[in-house]
Amino acid sequence: MAAFRYTHAVVCRLPLSLASRGDVDAEAAREQHERLVRLLRELGLDVVELPADEALPESAFVEDTAVVCNGTALIARPGAEHRRRETDTIRVVLKKELDLPIIEMSDANARLDGGDVLFTGREFFVGLSQWSNEGGARAVAAAFPEYPCTPLKVPESKHLKTLITMGGPDLLCVGAGKEAQEVLKRMEREATYRYETLTLPEDEAANVLYLNGTLVHRSIEEIPQSFKVFGDKIDYPRRSINVCQLAKLSCGLSSSCLLVRRTRHLRNL
Repeated sequence: MAAFRYTHAVVCRLPLSLASRGDVDAEAAREQHERLVRLLRELGLDVVELPADEALPESAFVEDTAVVCNGTALIARPGAEHRRRETDTIRVVLKKELDLPIIEMSDANARLDGGDVLFTGREFFVGLSQWSNEGGARAVAAAFPEYPCTPLKVPESKHLKTLITMGGPDLLCVGAGKEAQEVLKRMEREATYRYETLTLPEDEAANVLYLNGTLVHRSIEEIPQSFKVFGDKIDYPRRSINVCQLAKLSCGLSSSCLLVRRTRHLRNL
């Protein structure tokens, strides 16, 4: 994970229709999203920003639409059928704008949300949830055969990345709650490689982004106890951002961007 740098991020502006989603402050959510986009640019990523699509209220959570690794994109098949139209837009962006080779899922019964796919830099883990199934895990394994790929049972209503993400090279950030710790134990039993773990008092703090040597995590207002743990334990650059409104709709950080490392690839050999 430390050996490469992300070059691009695909994001989608939040639609106005978010105002109808429960207790979400849509204006505050859009402002938080804009700050996240600025932060991605400050960390050296070329951001491809898509316009809001009012017909697709969850389209801002682009992580679910594809899995990108080593300059190749596997187009996902979100478990929620109403979200599958989102992949049409992402497919075009990844192929036409970022020039990535595209892999389609061949199994009609496979389901896969990108929020259930954790790449450690050494191997893949795929959470089996209400959105992703064994067929989706097999699609990830087939798309990226150079890496081990392990399916993991997670609580049905949780994406894998709400429980565990990568906080640095070979470092797993995980919540202290029972569900997160049970998934961590399964991961440690099945993993091909060994990882260090950083256990965080607030479960919601576990969803982080490790971008080009910098750890991005939620703000002190949201995760006061975990914020202190990050300060005490992390000795490389950190940036914090408030995503309290975005987090009411998604994982909070990782779900709002699709990270890409575009590599040069040879054609017509």
